[in-house]
Amino acid sequence: MEIRRAVPTDAAVLSELGAQTFIDSFGQLYSAEDLQAFLDESHSIKAYATLLASPLYAIWVAVQGDEAIGYALAGPCGLPHEDVRPEDGELKRLYVSSRAQGGGVGAKLFDQALAWLERDGPRTLWISVWSENYGAQRFYGRYGFEKAGEYEFIVGKQRDREFMYRRAPAK
Repeated sequence: MEIRRAVPTDAAVLSELGAQTFIDSFGQLYSAEDLQAFLDESHSIKAYATLLASPLYAIWVAVQGDEAIGYALAGPCGLPHEDVRPEDGELKRLYVSSRAQGGGVGAKLFDQALAWLERDGPRTLWISVWSENYGAQRFYGRYGFEKAGEYEFIVGKQRDREFMYRRAPAK
């Protein structure tokens, strides 16, 4: 397995991987209409091309053979919490295909994203996680992230209870 920084030509691969991993993880929660609206907005080739073109965001992709098996997206924090500051960073997405889960791929992607987010020094970092994704909550807790609030994550017409996790800068 190789983890590398994604490049603009990866937009289509990331679109497919992003949509499939979201469907695998959460697809059962939504109506077909709501799910498709979310995928069209957040996991289109155009959406990934825009992220890849911006110096404010970085994406890493895990590849095994010729297959993309996971990715991480990091950038400026956009969470609706009163304590978020312009200099804060956020892990925006961390997904691993169901076939590759449990092998440490997510941790390696997460480590890459954290290193990039703190490349200019320690800063407050944020993560958003679905309220019922207990495994992810435990995973982030092992990295020193603590629950800092809640908000509604919108998928189509549905609103999900989402937790915001925060980690203070290392001293």
